Amino acid sequence: MPAFNAISADQLSRLVGTPRAPRVIDVRTDEDFALDPRLIPAALRRPHADVLRWAADPAVRDASDIVVACRKGLKLAQGVAAWLRQLGLPARTLEGGTLAWAAAGLPLVPTARLPRRDAAGRTVWVTRWRPKVDRIACPWLIRRFVDPDAAFLFVAPSEVPDVAVRFDATPFDIEGDGVAWTHRGDLCTFDVMVEELGLAAEPALVRLATIVRGADTARPDLAPQAAGLLAVSLGLSRVHADDLRQLDAGMIVYDALYRWCRDAADETHDWVSHAPKTGRQP
Repeated sequence: MPAFNAISADQLSRLVGTPRAPRVIDVRTDEDFALDPRLIPAALRRPHADVLRWAADPAVRDASDIVVACRKGLKLAQGVAAWLRQLGLPARTLEGGTLAWAAAGLPLVPTARLPRRDAAGRTVWVTRWRPKVDRIACPWLIRRFVDPDAAFLFVAPSEVPDVAVRFDATPFDIEGDGVAWTHRGDLCTFDVMVEELGLAAEPALVRLATIVRGADTARPDLAPQAAGLLAVSLGLSRVHADDLRQLDAGMIVYDALYRWCRDAADETHDWVSHAPKTGRQP
């Protein structure tokens, strides 16, 4: 059992990537961070000494659950969490800190691969309008495992490079010189992000990547679920004329697929076992 006002790495890992994930705040010192410059998925890095300042940021202030992590889960995390609770925020610590998370073999996102954040503290991404598969799957991955506050700009394909420059946005799922996040060989953009963002340590995401690749590259043979994902994706693009509304709807689809990949892939539906029981049944 974790200590009072703490959560274990295993317990936190069951929440990361889901809509109920807590806001994770990394308060390691610069020296400790330099030893391993990677973050727990979707974590924010904040200086422990400035807690009274950044506690007022909407990303922290509006969180329904906060987990504070330092290297070992001791004085820095416990002190920051105590201050946050003093301010009326629901904060606890990661037991054993980032060392315990890494020792458990859980995913860590290399900060060197992350775009810089804008004045509002968000990463900003740009891609082609009228998304289907990859351009919904990738934003889902980013919001669940990289930056919950990420902003996505959907524009005409010809305008993506210039919008990226003028609005300091990171282009994805589009061909072009210097575009890091795009198809590579047989891999789709979602595959590339899972691998390069350090998320391949999560088996459910690897399984999901195969489904996305099959749907996005006309390879339904890769996974039985690929054809269904393509059908749902095409249907959503017809239901929603607004790309951001389509993204909101697609988030639910990928939340469900991720949980299936993680927790229910071996489960089958049996009408008899789910039927209401009566007094006549043995």
